[in-house]
Amino acid sequence: MKLNKVLIIFLAMGAFACTDLEETLREDLSGDQARQLLEENADVSALLDAAYNSLQGPFQDQSRFWAAQEHTSDEVIGPTRGPDWDDNGVWRVLHNHTWNADHAFLGDTFNELLQVVFNATNVLVFNPSASQAAEARFLRAFAMFAVADGWNQVPYREPGENLLNAPKVLKGQEALNFIIDELNAIMNDLPDGPPTRANKDAAKVLLMKCYLNKGTFADRANPSFDQADMNQVITLADAIINSGKYSLADNDFDNFAPDNGQNSPELIFADENVAGTYVGSGNTVRSRWFCTLHYNQNPSGWNGFTTIADFYDKFDPNDQRIGGEYDGQTDVSGIRTGFLVGQQYDQNGAALQDRKGNPLSFTRDIKLIETGNDLEVTGIRVIKYPIDYNNGDNVDNDLVIYRLADVMLMKAEALLRTNKESDARTIVNQIRTKRGVPALGTLTLDNLLDERGFELYWEGHRRQDLIRFGKFLNAWTEKPASGQERLLFPIPTQALAVNPNLEQNPGYN
Repeated sequence: MKLNKVLIIFLAMGAFACTDLEETLREDLSGDQARQLLEENADVSALLDAAYNSLQGPFQDQSRFWAAQEHTSDEVIGPTRGPDWDDNGVWRVLHNHTWNADHAFLGDTFNELLQVVFNATNVLVFNPSASQAAEARFLRAFAMFAVADGWNQVPYREPGENLLNAPKVLKGQEALNFIIDELNAIMNDLPDGPPTRANKDAAKVLLMKCYLNKGTFADRANPSFDQADMNQVITLADAIINSGKYSLADNDFDNFAPDNGQNSPELIFADENVAGTYVGSGNTVRSRWFCTLHYNQNPSGWNGFTTIADFYDKFDPNDQRIGGEYDGQTDVSGIRTGFLVGQQYDQNGAALQDRKGNPLSFTRDIKLIETGNDLEVTGIRVIKYPIDYNNGDNVDNDLVIYRLADVMLMKAEALLRTNKESDARTIVNQIRTKRGVPALGTLTLDNLLDERGFELYWEGHRRQDLIRFGKFLNAWTEKPASGQERLLFPIPTQALAVNPNLEQNPGYN
């Protein structure tokens, strides 16, 4: 996010700045008059920027929304490596579905998503323009959808509501209907772009996700897919695809490169990072490569997260999405994009070693608790975002949220769920051909879920996809089959203590 102003945000009412430190207090003002003065002098642009900035913590940090979506799935595992990465077991319980209502990262994710909701609602108090209000309402709807999807309960206040009162709670279908109504109401007032701001096409994508997942909100264990909802998905997708504004990237990894905000042909909505500028809280998108790289690679990573071999083995060996050499990265460090398996090298071709002097050769096998001499090299590492070597910790890669390939795959899914297999397969094969793999002869729900994994891995979609396809409770590497209560996260204990309108989700009492 670009910082154009110094932001001072007062949580109770909003913000405005006084320059005269000796100003006499206006004792003649009533409460309503004071409020009006505040509203008339607030910097709405600054408040809107603050709402955008608050996306960074929950969405870019590797321990928040991304962890809730990926570590709970078959795509990511966070092993404890001797004394490293134990963190009181927070990563292990996400992977094996044994979290509780006191899980620190899930609680932080819940709170930070609701902070986005608050900051966006706060903009609406101060007489924004129609366009500013639409952007704020989109950001609010976007964060509310994430909360409703994960926790099924969304605390909500009307703009200007008394902050001393506990917010009401929108649950399940009620929350989803509110989000759908909001997006339809603001559509005409949203700008056409750029992708780093709320825009009409981003609202269409979020609506697609609402309609595609509506059946899971009604019954996550046995979702249904109404034809009218699927038709909405198809219509919205066609509006985006037929606009001519987007095309599949020749190299999938270009969608995530340091200049992706300007050059990705697929990008519809992204959380902006500006080179050399730090905004918000938590880690930026650089965490996506720091969390997986070994200490002795360049950059020196945190030697943490990996994927599991069962997921990796589903890829066709010719699939370009597996990765390879990448200009500006491999020639600088020896690191390839995609999946890192086997011996690793530096930019000169010299074989790297781990800290014990063993070959730095990443293995396929991985356990939740690693011991032994090879604990630093277990697990297949993942580099979805090409590394920005020019800007230190404050990198230029924008966090990809919505892009064309996801829109196409959602349309294919809606077609398949309404018995239009041939039309759905045509779309999927268009993507597969672009990625260098043979066309499918038949499209099923199982290989469509696989295709979403091939295309969207490491992007924060997997938990939602697995639930919608009925696979989230299955067993996989280092995870037994889990109970239906795991289809929702527990309401954090602290949230229950301060808001009597919340109630604990089933199975967590």
